[in-house]
Amino acid sequence: MRIPDKLESERLILKPVSKKWAKTAFKEFTAEITEYMTPPPAVKVEDTLAFLDKAIKENKARTDFIVYIFEKKTGEFIGGGGIHHLNQKAPVFGIWIKKGAHGHKYGLEAVTCLYNWASKNLAYDHFIYPVDKRNLASRKIPEFLGGRIFKEEEEVNQSGKTLNIVYYKIPKK
Repeated sequence: MRIPDKLESERLILKPVSKKWAKTAFKEFTAEITEYMTPPPAVKVEDTLAFLDKAIKENKARTDFIVYIFEKKTGEFIGGGGIHHLNQKAPVFGIWIKKGAHGHKYGLEAVTCLYNWASKNLAYDHFIYPVDKRNLASRKIPEFLGGRIFKEEEEVNQSGKTLNIVYYKIPKK
């Protein structure tokens, strides 16, 4: 399996993460965006660069496929996402969209794009999509893809906030 140079959907381009967008990602990955996520916002741009070093290595090793998301027509940075644990039977989706791009269903379009690619390129039983129960917009993504909740649990995120995570199992395409 090869990590592609880019994926395209109707309105988006997904590209493997690079340090070129570190400052933009740092600026957009805010406390508000991470409210329902495990990782906290980066305190300084060097934290984002450290994440990128790790993500780039994981992409090269083909254990994960971590991308930045761009609007196709304008090239505007929209957010980030990807698939973790590519070599396991239940890869895990993750996504975040910057505040200024909320409400346009970019998260759904990006995850659907990743799902379509993965369905053709990975050997898997199903996908997992963890999301906080209160994050109604993000819950629509796995539900659109036929996902069903199979587990719920509380988790304290890295900011010390308790999350109520529901885990969706998304079936094979």
